Amino acid sequence: MSEPVKTHCPYCALQCGMEIGPEMGTGLTIAARTDIPANASGALCQKGWTAGELLTNGARLTTPLLHGEPVAWDVALDYVADRVSALRAEHGPDAVAVFGGGGLTNEKAYALGKFARVALGTSQIDYNGRFCMSSAAAASLRAFGMDRGMPFPITDLAEADVVLLAGGNVAETMPPFVRHLSGPRLIVIDPRRTQTARLAWLHLQPAPGTDLALALGLLHLAVAEDLVDEAYVAARTTGFEEVRTSLASWWPERVERITGVPVYRMRQAVRALAAAGNAYVLTGRGAEQHAKGTDTVTAFINLALALGLPGTHGSGYGCVTGQGNGQGGREHGQKADQLPGYRKIDDPAAREHVAGVWGIPAEDLPGPGRSAYELLDALGTPDGPKALLLFGSNPIVSAPDSERVAARIGALDLLVVCDVVMSETAVLADVVFPVTQWAEETGTMTNLEGRVLLRRRAVPPPPGVRSDLDVIAGLAERLGHRFATDPGEVFDELRRASAGGPADYSGITYERIADETGVFWPCPSPEHPGTPRPFLDSFATLDGRARFLPVQHRPAAEEPDDDYPVHLSTGRVLAHYQSGAQTRRIAPLVQAAPEPYVELHPDLAEQLDIAAGDVVRVSSRRGETKAVARISDAIRRDTVFMPFHWEGANRLTNPALDPTSRMPEFKVCAVRVERLS
Repeated sequence: MSEPVKTHCPYCALQCGMEIGPEMGTGLTIAARTDIPANASGALCQKGWTAGELLTNGARLTTPLLHGEPVAWDVALDYVADRVSALRAEHGPDAVAVFGGGGLTNEKAYALGKFARVALGTSQIDYNGRFCMSSAAAASLRAFGMDRGMPFPITDLAEADVVLLAGGNVAETMPPFVRHLSGPRLIVIDPRRTQTARLAWLHLQPAPGTDLALALGLLHLAVAEDLVDEAYVAARTTGFEEVRTSLASWWPERVERITGVPVYRMRQAVRALAAAGNAYVLTGRGAEQHAKGTDTVTAFINLALALGLPGTHGSGYGCVTGQGNGQGGREHGQKADQLPGYRKIDDPAAREHVAGVWGIPAEDLPGPGRSAYELLDALGTPDGPKALLLFGSNPIVSAPDSERVAARIGALDLLVVCDVVMSETAVLADVVFPVTQWAEETGTMTNLEGRVLLRRRAVPPPPGVRSDLDVIAGLAERLGHRFATDPGEVFDELRRASAGGPADYSGITYERIADETGVFWPCPSPEHPGTPRPFLDSFATLDGRARFLPVQHRPAAEEPDDDYPVHLSTGRVLAHYQSGAQTRRIAPLVQAAPEPYVELHPDLAEQLDIAAGDVVRVSSRRGETKAVARISDAIRRDTVFMPFHWEGANRLTNPALDPTSRMPEFKVCAVRVERLS
């Protein structure tokens, strides 16, 4: 590399622009770009600035492993193809499952979905994005007819008067985001006084698992105080009268008893939103990762609709997507119920279109499969998959009730992992394929705004390493199918497959992305400008109106009791990302956050005779883990917090599923905390 290469950060859904340049010797330099709106001020977070070490540290996998021993690529590919063929012949196509990731490029997500349905003929495919955006996606689909996390450019937020953020800690999870929040009054809903909450004009601190009750209480106040935008509701929505009636039992004093949020603070929040010229309601994982997450997001959407925000220039509702390609990753086929272009797999017209692009009869396409946790929980069971091909995920750390998931993975006849490093899940694999990572390959990513970006190859991969597209094509060839390995060729096919779908990429090309620094979908033709704000004229429903839907609060799937008397909530810290498989190998990040911890309120710590620095055991009905105690008044007295970037926290979490989105209840369960030393 002789000149700097423009690309994007390997981590979160902001997809900050960066340049990778050469340094004297063998090193690389990272510089922030100023032409990408997400970080146009030249900001990067600590993870972004140190991302070059992902390319140069010594933890990389560089040769395929078969039962832990290095082998040639052909040996490993032949072994996997033979075992897959044998299992399919004995048990049928659904004996082989595929599990993808929200960090895969659009090209890889598309190829993975096609590989599952065409080369394997299996319905058993899902991805870890089910654990990220699925509740907000389901709520947006039924309210607006379209799921695009933030249906407006992120730069619009800076012009708002008020922004309400429910269950997001962007100051730690995606710090450059905060620069877009410097103008508006910020209202944060979070059980902890996070770094984001410390920046807020108003912090509402509900008990874990009560966000839905709080949203209902806020809307009740909006109705009672005559703050509803009746003209907007009449012109652009349906269903409000049923919602209005359903709010009768959610008077503010009752909501205060359930949530712990004082009525006067609820009034402050609602009045500020209603009085604002421009306002946004945003949700994050804290509100969404619940067994009632879809209804919780629906309640916040109802609040936004009642105030006339969605589809209004300068106002709206949006979801803060987490994973790097959490948006694009679910649009093109690696989700159990979807085909490329965000088409439903059980829609006959969608099946005909995609099957035509793939050159197969529509009746050969399988139907919907199991959702992510249900898929993992079925592995190795009599009626479940016998083999799992895993791309870009580490469920031993990231899945709820992870000890159970580990047992299910251990029951497989064949586990194949494609990864950059030897993750906790890769250690268990029969075959490990070493694959390229972000700056070693070209591909597109779709960030939290729905802006399709081009991540360019900046450096060659280490000798012996191939791309996920090569792995998919190599296996497909051995199973009798030809798959492209060039990202540009794959993207052109993706464009054709997505044409006419809700997430239409057919007018987007690599050249356009480069020239325009990103193109918003839907973009149905080369002449189309893209759609930065899709709801300004109408919503994506049949009649163009947004849907109010009545919802009711219900308790968490698991409430504290005498045996497990404390709430546990989990989340992220600034220095690490997802399961930590990458960031826990970067020295500056490990130095900043070297180990997991349990955060307790001083009153709870005193009650349990725990001091800062003590090793404590945290137990739930599913398992236990140990960590160092941190004492902080930033958390509620009835709650403890653990980051999930290390193996252990998800031994405790509850796999209870949202009935609509199939999202597990990561954000609240009941635990017991005991001092060990």
